[in-house]
Amino acid sequence: MARTEIRITGLGGQGVILLGYVLGKAAALYGDRHAVMTQSFGPEARGSACSAQVVVDEERIAYPYTISPKYLIALSQEGYDQHIGQCCDDTTVFLDGDMVEPKSDRCKHLTVQATRVAEGVGRRLLLNMVMLGFFGRHSNLLDGAAFRSAIKSSVPPGTEEMNLTAFERGWEVSA
Repeated sequence: MARTEIRITGLGGQGVILLGYVLGKAAALYGDRHAVMTQSFGPEARGSACSAQVVVDEERIAYPYTISPKYLIALSQEGYDQHIGQCCDDTTVFLDGDMVEPKSDRCKHLTVQATRVAEGVGRRLLLNMVMLGFFGRHSNLLDGAAFRSAIKSSVPPGTEEMNLTAFERGWEVSA
């Protein structure tokens, strides 16, 4: 596996940073890969632009930032609009169809109604785990067990089952 760059974008409060953290942890601790995450967010606690960059590789990672993302995960229209221009023709964009309207046909777009699925699980804030499940299944970056282990050890105590349920619902969605 070559260097794989993933950019995750959305709004504060959508769980963008946690999604990136769990993805990196799944790769580094449970997927036998090297991983690094950087993050960026506005000064407001919720509602401002937020992004995470995760780089995964079999080799040590010397440069921690995305140059040419293989994957873009977009949870908000603002984030999609801001980052779609950095994508290449071979970038696959995973987007929340409840929140994002694709505006580019340069890249392959895969859509899941993550917010709606999360509401079905019982909490809208679980959309990040729904998206992680959808991304995990359709990117083939890691196996499901790596993601599940990372979720169990990363989310607040007492919320493990709810987060795993949201992940599984995303995993089940066809592209």
